[in-house]
Amino acid sequence: MSLAMNKQELSDYLAQVFPQVREDFVVEELTDDTITIRLVVQERHLRPGGTVSGPSTFSLADVSVYAMVLARMGRQSLAVTTNSSLDFLRKPDGGVDMIAKCRLLKLGRTLAVGDVLMYSDGSDKPVARATMTYSLPPAGSAAAAFG
Repeated sequence: MSLAMNKQELSDYLAQVFPQVREDFVVEELTDDTITIRLVVQERHLRPGGTVSGPSTFSLADVSVYAMVLARMGRQSLAVTTNSSLDFLRKPDGGVDMIAKCRLLKLGRTLAVGDVLMYSDGSDKPVARATMTYSLPPAGSAAAAFG
């Protein structure tokens, strides 16, 4: 399946519909099958001890899968998270950005499932792994027409 939006179109759309976090996430790379998203780590993303917080890590995984679904389906997709599983593997570095590498495992009519590996920038050892499931609105519904 090919992309419905390129990297720039996707970035612009995410900034438009989620202006509250447009400074936090950057689409680094986008292919037909994968997306790489950067969390620009700032003080508000850190927990005591100087590591990236769990909620920030979850947000990176969630945004990554959501962005990949949008890239494949286009602006009509108003997907919502219905399930998530997040494994924390090692402490992320608080002084560097986090990088998420996501691929869709399934993109069906009603469900999308994505897998995300997250890294501290500059490291090849994953700090977290997530699987996210999204419910997709039925074609032709008011929710599908969002955009």
